[in-house]
Amino acid sequence: MGVLSDGHNFINSLKNISRMAKPTTPPASEKPKQSQKPNTPSEPSHVVTPTIEDMAVFCKAKGFVYPNSDIYGGLAGCFDLGHLGVELANNIKQHWWKTFVQSRPDIVGIDGSIINNQKVWKASGHVDCFEDVMVECEKCKHRTRGDHLLEEKLHIHADGLSKDDVTKLIQKNKLTCPLKGCNGVLGEGKQFNLMFYTFAGPSADETTKAYLRPETAQLMFTNFRYVTEHARLKPPFGIAQIGRAFRNEISPRDFLFRCREFEQMEIEYFVHPQKINDCPFLNEVENHTILVWSSEMQEKNQAPKPMTIKDALKQKIILTAWHGYWLAQSHLWFVRLGADPEKFRIRQHLKTEKSHYALDTWDLEYKFPFGWKELQGMANRTDFDLKQHALYSKTDLQLFDEDTKEKFYPHVVAEPSQGVGRAMLVFLFDAYHYDPQRENVVLKLHPKIAPVKVAVLSLVNKLNDEAMDVFNQLKEHVVCAFDKSGSIGRRYARNDEIGTPYCVTIDFDSQGKDVTIRDRDSTKQKRVLRTELVSLVMQLLQGTLRFDQIPGKTL
Repeated sequence: MGVLSDGHNFINSLKNISRMAKPTTPPASEKPKQSQKPNTPSEPSHVVTPTIEDMAVFCKAKGFVYPNSDIYGGLAGCFDLGHLGVELANNIKQHWWKTFVQSRPDIVGIDGSIINNQKVWKASGHVDCFEDVMVECEKCKHRTRGDHLLEEKLHIHADGLSKDDVTKLIQKNKLTCPLKGCNGVLGEGKQFNLMFYTFAGPSADETTKAYLRPETAQLMFTNFRYVTEHARLKPPFGIAQIGRAFRNEISPRDFLFRCREFEQMEIEYFVHPQKINDCPFLNEVENHTILVWSSEMQEKNQAPKPMTIKDALKQKIILTAWHGYWLAQSHLWFVRLGADPEKFRIRQHLKTEKSHYALDTWDLEYKFPFGWKELQGMANRTDFDLKQHALYSKTDLQLFDEDTKEKFYPHVVAEPSQGVGRAMLVFLFDAYHYDPQRENVVLKLHPKIAPVKVAVLSLVNKLNDEAMDVFNQLKEHVVCAFDKSGSIGRRYARNDEIGTPYCVTIDFDSQGKDVTIRDRDSTKQKRVLRTELVSLVMQLLQGTLRFDQIPGKTL
């Protein structure tokens, strides 16, 4: 119970709050009571600047995310995607895959198994090194992650501290149990391995022990020989994967940010060790500007500063051209999908926090309501993994250099790795806007990732058949919804709140010939011919046509 208590407290509070939450926005004629405060989490439709708790309530109320096994009290660190959440997540994954795999000649994908031979994780170092420091209250037995406790109470960066350092800082600052009302003494820090394991087959002993993967990366190394041979890959090239990973987090928290089960989108990008700065694509991003916080800046207590990738490489802050290229590409991917570029920075890992396999690591961080947090980790893993698996498996994982006629281990010079859930949070927070004139939330999701692209509405019930014809016309091309219940204003508000970019309405003037199309962000409407509707909608969604470019009078 101690390990789960943080997550259970969050789930229970979410449950209590969401029971009070109204599922839809009140009509425009209904004003909120004077006693209501804009930021009260019990009324998600009136939250102006959402906290992570507010966002969890909003996501549950609108059908994006639910606590796992909620009717039984939930399970800490586990969440289920609702009918809108699964569409949003799939759109994010599909756009990432399209951008970084299908649209590139140098990257291919795989889909590896979740359960793996224990030798994979012994070779990778996870059995010995994939650990966090845990501290336990001697009074109530509550367990929490030591570095997170230090960061919350002392406002310092504590990731990577040893168990002894964690213990010393807790004792020096007389920190006590974080549970409200306890204040018990905290014991010494202990190492806690984060991997889940099971047994493959009917026997349960060390010989049948198998691990659920804590990351997707290792399957790209264990399949390296097959993929390079069958896809005929030569450096520079990448192997990509989207899939689930499992980590037995000591204290999962912050909704989708830190879970025990989550999905990753990851690339291992391999280059020749003698050509780590030969990046033919660097000119595409070298003038891209981002907020940079190097390890030296952190050690000197200097603030991050905006820099171009070119300058960061010139000053040797970013060590390799490929690392700089992938950091820029990762930032640009979010920005092109509507994320605020000013809310991102890249932060270099300190020596104390680098993973056992990393020569250099940078995080793409995002300014969440609960602080700057890692959105994507990007390590220079060198040839560590391939050499380890070659050693443990006694398999030759080298490539042959046609020029030198020698074998070599390619280096993973960059490993863009991010969680789908964290990406969802970025897009949801950036899209969330409370419109005081409409008196409802407008979720300004980019059309490419919006769960529903078009909602088809009939002004009155007698027009439902005609509206259904329009729905059938559109559904062959885009994900759309048919909404016939409630006033037209209420239906517009419902679709604003879930991020639907466009609403198509059939009214008495349509007469089987035309419809009105409404833009979510501006609320402007245009009357268009039904014969042109599909073409116009597709152009709007693809970004080749702006709403104000649609011919005709704005209604």
